[in-house]
Amino acid sequence: MQFHTRTLLTIVTEAILENDLVDLFNRRQIRGWTIVAARGKGDHGEKRGSFDANKNIQLELLTTTATAEALATEIMQEFGQDYALVQWLSEVRVLRADKF
Repeated sequence: MQFHTRTLLTIVTEAILENDLVDLFNRRQIRGWTIVAARGKGDHGEKRGSFDANKNIQLELLTTTATAEALATEIMQEFGQDYALVQWLSEVRVLRADKF
């Protein structure tokens, strides 16, 4: 089997942004993503999940490098000033590249 290089965009942000980010993914025709609850500590304090308004999420999606970079830039421009938001890109190797 042959592996193909893709870029993993990981986003950790406030849970209140989930619907906005999913809408953005749909507008940009991102084919799939994963969203999970996230807790931790950073510049915006510690998130323990003990209060609903205090929740974070982690989103991951696989796409081309160009798409991941453009999407991360758009997310930072649209939400970065008003919400806790961290993003990073990782090069990964996948089977079934046509899915991404």
